[in-house]
Amino acid sequence: MSGLRVRWLGRLPYEEAWDLQRGFHEGRVQGRTPDDYLLMVEHPPVYTLGRNGDGSNLLVTEEMLTAKGAEYHHVDRGGDITFHGPGQLTGYPIVQLDDPKRIVPYVRTLEKALIEALRAFDIDAWTEGGLTGVWTEKGKVAAIGVRVSRQVTMHGFGLNVNTDLSWFEAMNPCGITDRTVTSISELVGREVKLQEAVEAVTPAFTKVFGYDDVETQLAAFTRRQAKIDPSHEVDRLLADGTFSAEKRNAEPVLVNGRLPGEPARPSWMKVSAKMDDDYLELKKMMRGLDLHTVCEEANCPNIYECWGMGTATLMILGDTCTRACSFCNVNTGKPTEFDVMEPFRAADAIATMNLSHAVITSVNRDDLSDGGSGIFAQTITESRRSSPGTDIEVLIPDFQGDRPSLETLMAARPDVLNHNTETVLRLQRDIRTRSSYGRSLALLWRAKQLSRDGLTKSGLIVGMGETREEVLGALADLRAVGVDIITIGQYLRPTARHRPIHRYVDPTEFDEYREFGEGLGIPHVESGPLVRSSYHAKDSTDAIKQPAMTEEGATPPEPAGITVSIGSTRR
Repeated sequence: MSGLRVRWLGRLPYEEAWDLQRGFHEGRVQGRTPDDYLLMVEHPPVYTLGRNGDGSNLLVTEEMLTAKGAEYHHVDRGGDITFHGPGQLTGYPIVQLDDPKRIVPYVRTLEKALIEALRAFDIDAWTEGGLTGVWTEKGKVAAIGVRVSRQVTMHGFGLNVNTDLSWFEAMNPCGITDRTVTSISELVGREVKLQEAVEAVTPAFTKVFGYDDVETQLAAFTRRQAKIDPSHEVDRLLADGTFSAEKRNAEPVLVNGRLPGEPARPSWMKVSAKMDDDYLELKKMMRGLDLHTVCEEANCPNIYECWGMGTATLMILGDTCTRACSFCNVNTGKPTEFDVMEPFRAADAIATMNLSHAVITSVNRDDLSDGGSGIFAQTITESRRSSPGTDIEVLIPDFQGDRPSLETLMAARPDVLNHNTETVLRLQRDIRTRSSYGRSLALLWRAKQLSRDGLTKSGLIVGMGETREEVLGALADLRAVGVDIITIGQYLRPTARHRPIHRYVDPTEFDEYREFGEGLGIPHVESGPLVRSSYHAKDSTDAIKQPAMTEEGATPPEPAGITVSIGSTRR
């Protein structure tokens, strides 16, 4: 029997979760993952209408739903109308069935798993003939609607934990007019937290479906979701003013260059500063074109090596980020207006340096309606106009999950779409403020759908408190959604006010990550202590392209020119 990977992804908008399902479904169908998945989320308010519904069981207008802050989607599962929202645990099993015709037995097994989970709360629950879902003395507590395509399941269940049941008044749930709905909290007479439900559903699902090999990763629970009020390192950093401009140079006291509890820097992490003529010439060019480099802003350890080879990482859309991530040295604040001439200057830099591969990236610009995607697209277009033979790689923010923004960028047809997940699922809240592991995976899969002939790429930083097993799980997730290139490097604290270094990862462990990733079928894994997102960017792309050309009988081209990265720090 296949293994099971369980993921609690926290709060995620419906469309992004739908993309995420499709990514894992495609990965299971195409063999990118040999494992089944149980994805669990909490959605903002949303009503979904399945294939069996005609809309007649929605009792209000779509305009009224919008006014209440709810979305409405027609989806490809079975069943009629249902609601997902705050306080409900929504689960999406991605399971390969032994027999594609045994859909009803699968649904019955899913019902049994939820009934088993409810026993953890001393709730008697059952199924009823002719009706799908899980029932109790006070009404329906869980709805089920699924889709099976190419023998693999999608969609799943909605288990009401502490849901505001007034949301169900806008519809006849699942088309049923003579039954009520209830929640776990209503049944037990206290507020039950989503964390409790996740902890009940996970072992119940594992037991009833008969999995022996189970790997579980959980996102941090918010104060509203958690059993105990959680604390996060990034909250302390924000309270201390770590990311404010006035405190950027106010350093805490270090002992031998280390914060209390930090390990000593090993020999393999020591880099020599070598400011040769190429380094100085590139720095002069960047200042002359009034372009920012992430190499400088993020204190990259590879700056002397890369600049010495004529390679740089620049930032478009300014040098001020709207987010405050605990690992990043880029200035956080309210950005000024972006420079509309920046795409032309970036294109000039690429042409002047006669590049064969350019990487374009930016700070997060959540203040812009499109997140800066239009400027990205224009920079790609202008760069292609002035340097038609140059491969273009973009390292992008998440655009707050906005599909049209991603579509705008992908319409410019970058050769490589890079978006960093940065860390493992458990540490996302602490490391990447206002970002989401599920959102990042959904974006990477969506980008691949928008440009099937392009490559997707993502990066992880290690040494921030993750475990080896969590990194291996993240690699499996990235492979499942079809990522082509992955970079893995050591976290280096930018200043004494940033997140402490948890450990220095031994080079042999980086080798293990590379071997594991390649064993999963990831086309290229760049893994080492000093690896960064744009480090050896051209080499990583060529490593995928050249074997494909060789297989077709062509001779791999000689490396041409040098690589420049124009954009922001790690996302």
